[in-house]
Amino acid sequence: MQNLRVSIVQGDTRWHDPAGNREYYGHLIAPLHGTTDLVVLPETFTSGFSNEAIGNAEDMHGPTVAWLRAQAVKLQAAITGSVQLRTPEGVFNRMLFATPDGQLMHYDKRHLFSFAKEHERYAAGSTRVVVAWKGWRILLQVCYDLRFPVFSRNRFDADQAGQADYDVALYVANWPAVRSYPWKTLLRARAIENLSYVVGVNRVGTDGNGLQYSGDSAVIDFLGHPLSEATDAEVVSTMLLQAAPLLEHRARFPALCDADGFGLGVD
Repeated sequence: MQNLRVSIVQGDTRWHDPAGNREYYGHLIAPLHGTTDLVVLPETFTSGFSNEAIGNAEDMHGPTVAWLRAQAVKLQAAITGSVQLRTPEGVFNRMLFATPDGQLMHYDKRHLFSFAKEHERYAAGSTRVVVAWKGWRILLQVCYDLRFPVFSRNRFDADQAGQADYDVALYVANWPAVRSYPWKTLLRARAIENLSYVVGVNRVGTDGNGLQYSGDSAVIDFLGHPLSEATDAEVVSTMLLQAAPLLEHRARFPALCDADGFGLGVD
């Protein structure tokens, strides 16, 4: 397990403009070629968080999936973010994870934001997803999932020398400024309780519904300390996640050994 370079991309997503957003985010991430291992874009980065964007939802053979694959090859890094994807089972808020060797994995948002009626238009995912990249195990999560600690609990395996099942949790979001304090607090809580790094990537600007976003994207270490904190401006920044301190902390303070056992009714 080597150190991992993670780049957060906090942008002002264009409203209902997939082509414009691909161009916009493509311009932001182009300088990252050869300098990073993982690029993290916000939730619904091609449209903004909109129930009406469902009408333009692409499928897995559409231009955004192709664009994401191409960016992974161009940057020689993994790249992730969520978009609305249409399948025979419905339209999902799907977090895609593309790697330069051609792999494409995904996680469908489990917790739909009923406060904004997301559950009336979109289908809910059922499977918790951890992907492997560069020797790291990475939990994929989307926005509202942050409020549900049971779902994101780092699972302890006593048969694997006390090994947790992920090393870093990614939360991509469109989290409004009015709730910025819970966003910042919960990112720290998820890191502390799960003995893991946490990366939260939000957007900035004002969307088509008039909601304002203060960004506050952050990289948090396993003690809850911020390694990087963005404000309310467009930003692209890269942080190094160090493997040795993480493993040393888990060995020194094996709190996951005392975690409760429970089932979720989902994978």
